[in-house]
Amino acid sequence: MISGKAIKYGNNVNTDVIIPAKYLVLTLDPAELAKHAMEGLDPTFFRKAQGGVIIVAGRNFGCGSSREEAPLALKHAGAKCVLAESFARIFYRNAINLGVPVLECSGVSDNVEDGDELMVNLETGLIENRSKGLTLRATQLPEFIMEILNDGGLIEHLKKRGIK
Repeated sequence: MISGKAIKYGNNVNTDVIIPAKYLVLTLDPAELAKHAMEGLDPTFFRKAQGGVIIVAGRNFGCGSSREEAPLALKHAGAKCVLAESFARIFYRNAINLGVPVLECSGVSDNVEDGDELMVNLETGLIENRSKGLTLRATQLPEFIMEILNDGGLIEHLKKRGIK
């Protein structure tokens, strides 16, 4: 179970907004990248995300370039999970591979507001909006993705299974 306050964004949030390219030439340190996560769209994101939040978005979250630093920056900034109507496929897999839970949920952007208290059950795909008394159903994650997330990401998953 994952719980936290929602930070809500719209459609087509691209990786250039999630972590602007100008920071990628300065550092690859996840803690430093985290300070600039969502900077172009929400300069207060890093401060708001401290302690853990759940990002809620519309369609096509993570579109744009294939930079894996985008989910990495979100993770280290304090994003516990990302819920969206849909994801760009490469962002989706990068997030899973880095141990960031991402769930597609039809209607999530219409039923969650900034600051709503959410409870996400990754096992069942149920999302409880405790602020509104609503329950939403996300697309349930396949078992192999749950294994990767439970192991902390793809590298740890492979290490755990003795694959080098």
